[in-house]
Amino acid sequence: MVNFVQTNTVSVQQIYTVNKYVTQSIRLVNLSRCPVSPSTATDKVALLIGNMNYVYHTQLCAPIADVHELTNLLRQMDFKVVSLLDLNWQEMHSAVTEFLLLLDKGVYGLLYFAGHGYENYGNSFMVPIDAPASYTSEHCLCVQNILTRMQEKETGLNVFLLDMCRKRNPNDDVIVQPGLLKVTANIVFGYATCVDAEAYEVKKEDESNGIFINFLKQRVCEDEKVTVMLDRVAEDMGRCVITRGRQALELRSNLSERRSLTDKIQTAECSASYSARNLQWAVAHVLPKSLYLQFDCGVTVQLGFAAEFSNLMVIYTRILEKPKEIASCSAQLTDFPEGVDVDLKKSNQETLLDAGSLLLIKEALPSPEVPSLYTRIRSLQRLRTELTFTVCLHYTYSNMDEEVQERQSVTVGKPLVSKLNLHEARQPRTCSQSSSFSLDSFNVPECSFFPDGFTSVGSASNTWPYYAQSGRESPTSSRSANVPEETDSAELFEAPKPLVATKSLPHSQVNDTNYKFSDMYNFHSH
Repeated sequence: MVNFVQTNTVSVQQIYTVNKYVTQSIRLVNLSRCPVSPSTATDKVALLIGNMNYVYHTQLCAPIADVHELTNLLRQMDFKVVSLLDLNWQEMHSAVTEFLLLLDKGVYGLLYFAGHGYENYGNSFMVPIDAPASYTSEHCLCVQNILTRMQEKETGLNVFLLDMCRKRNPNDDVIVQPGLLKVTANIVFGYATCVDAEAYEVKKEDESNGIFINFLKQRVCEDEKVTVMLDRVAEDMGRCVITRGRQALELRSNLSERRSLTDKIQTAECSASYSARNLQWAVAHVLPKSLYLQFDCGVTVQLGFAAEFSNLMVIYTRILEKPKEIASCSAQLTDFPEGVDVDLKKSNQETLLDAGSLLLIKEALPSPEVPSLYTRIRSLQRLRTELTFTVCLHYTYSNMDEEVQERQSVTVGKPLVSKLNLHEARQPRTCSQSSSFSLDSFNVPECSFFPDGFTSVGSASNTWPYYAQSGRESPTSSRSANVPEETDSAELFEAPKPLVATKSLPHSQVNDTNYKFSDMYNFHSH
């Protein structure tokens, strides 16, 4: 629990003293004394949260694209990534707790947040989408508290990338006293903007990006010490005239070793805990297997599934076979359960763009000549029961004008992050409890993670159970881009095909010539 202390009992100086070794950018160790041999991690884990659709505050556009791009880049560097959109207070707390379960001694932990935020007395606060109009620290998550919990795991590297405003919150007169931080010399804070300043996003054509990610994505995969990489990002941002005097990256670190996000994973001494983390990660990345429905009229419909984020799934329907006497037919989805977010106006669309996805490209779909209808299922973290919906087949015979309908109910279990039940409160765990990698300690269903009807989605390095057990080589390099994948028939499970490709703004679109001061209406501060 967060310990809230009134201003008259704890001085501002005391709070800064607790955090001073993190919040000062003074390097405590001479860089020449850093080890020459490359560092290694026992594992690499990242939690990415993008909040856009705020209930009582300005809605944002960029987090969806920013989280998507950073997810793909981190997975190229063998990070296990959980990417989540639009979390409320309870869901954010639960997500952080699950993230901490993936950490252990020597693990690299990275937390990225894009959304509304603020900074009071040296502490940074991430704002959930359900925060009230006059929110305080009680309604938000304190980043420094998360850091103290990460240190309990003896992590090898703690990286925080905070793409949010750092203005002071005038409604918050409470000073949060985080737990005492340890002197670990492995902490890096990359702030998208300076103290008491705002962070911006810019809308360009159909897609928005945050200024921070526009520059970070050009450097994040460089094989350099994390602080060196972020210094270069800051220099790149400083050359952008449109944000000069408005937004500048701030780096705070006490990192003494040459640790990079590209460091290799060494699991020889911790194979058991590594396997346990893989299982815990995999539970949030299980997609339903492709289904084939046979209707009484003779039509065969395929249901396919793809992960756009850890809590956002795309379902598509295809007509695979139909009798000659049927002139036209289509399979549409309806009757979704409460909790999940489905935009009915954008469901059952012929293109992914019409379905509301700017990040999925139809050209990457297999068999593009077969028409499909797409529906996006958002907020899967709020799914309390198995996902059940109805497939409604609409068809007409060649000798009839009236439309005929057939319906089938389909249940596909709890896909992706819904298995973690983030809507439920978590019991506080002690360090010894949470660092134990007994499978019994995880929030894991009694059944296998990979029953016959399911498969895992992720990069080749993360689909470890199949390839490790079969002895086969992964069909893609562990360094290849991790694009969301679809599940299909059993034979395709052995060699998953990519459903989508990332759509990002090239660096050339983020220069001084493309942005003018007269375009400032396109900028929205977090």
